[in-house]
Amino acid sequence: MTTEWRFIEAFAAHFRRCALTAGETVAVLSESQSRRALVETARLAAQSLGGRVFDVVVPTPPSAHAVPIRSTGASQAIAQHPSVIAALAASDLVLDCTVEGLLHSPELGQILGGGARVLMISNEHPEVLERIGWDADMPRRVELGYEWISTAAVMHVTSAAGTDLTVQLAGASAAGSTGITSGPGSIAHWPGGLVAAFPAAHSVDGTIVLAPGDMNLTFNTLIQSPVTLHIVDDHIEAIDGDGVDAILFRSYLSAFGDRESYATSHVGWGMNQQARWDSSQLYDRRETWGTEARVYAGNFVYSTGANELAGRFTAGHFDLPMRECTITLDEREVVRAGELVAELRA
Repeated sequence: MTTEWRFIEAFAAHFRRCALTAGETVAVLSESQSRRALVETARLAAQSLGGRVFDVVVPTPPSAHAVPIRSTGASQAIAQHPSVIAALAASDLVLDCTVEGLLHSPELGQILGGGARVLMISNEHPEVLERIGWDADMPRRVELGYEWISTAAVMHVTSAAGTDLTVQLAGASAAGSTGITSGPGSIAHWPGGLVAAFPAAHSVDGTIVLAPGDMNLTFNTLIQSPVTLHIVDDHIEAIDGDGVDAILFRSYLSAFGDRESYATSHVGWGMNQQARWDSSQLYDRRETWGTEARVYAGNFVYSTGANELAGRFTAGHFDLPMRECTITLDEREVVRAGELVAELRA
């Protein structure tokens, strides 16, 4: 895969939205297994805007687990290297092209603490980033969703398939992602369009039913047969289902040998009306990393694994975007049967 001018134009347009101006120092962070077309496109786009661009390339570390780790947002490639951290922290803008991304990486605080702003470019085929485009109204709508989830006490999620989940939001850490960096010390992932919360410990109970057409982004596949997750005190206590999806779910989580892999990481919903749930089926599985599926408008995302706020750390992780759910915050509907309510639509 090679870069093309249309990709460079799309990247440059987004870098302008992230306030990249001529003369700023721009670090393009990548690793040996990064997608080359993303790295080259980011570099050329930043140069086209007058950025003082330099590359930071680190080796992709060996796998530390019995199963592959996918789509966690927690790159281990920097490996606490002090010179790498110093170079990134001293930059105005870091274009993060690592495979997993820096969103949950342990070095992120030091990098942002130096005043750098970080744009995490999701490990997608460049066409995904070009095709989704930009919705100028999305920052307003994401901010409204963030305000609602930040002030609510309870999230309740239901579906015709049988989902009935209650999340206590007291003490939760909420976030809203637009895909745009917002000044020194900020981070965004691109494509954006997500409102989410990391619940505090002892906050999540109920039932999740993954229905055909929902997604398991670790395997980067659509669910074909129902999987029922019984959640007690934040943790999946039982996984029901006779199909291969349930078998894979049980097998993968068991590989980590810890209870934290079965715990709730975060919950939220997609806000990006340009993104599509079905597009992943039109790419080879290694060409996409599932970010579009996380942010498409009206999906409910349930995620398992690490939750720093709740004091849980593990490499085991599932992101599970679900279709046709209804989400309420206290008594306010935000998503109705998979459709954003009017206030959250353009």
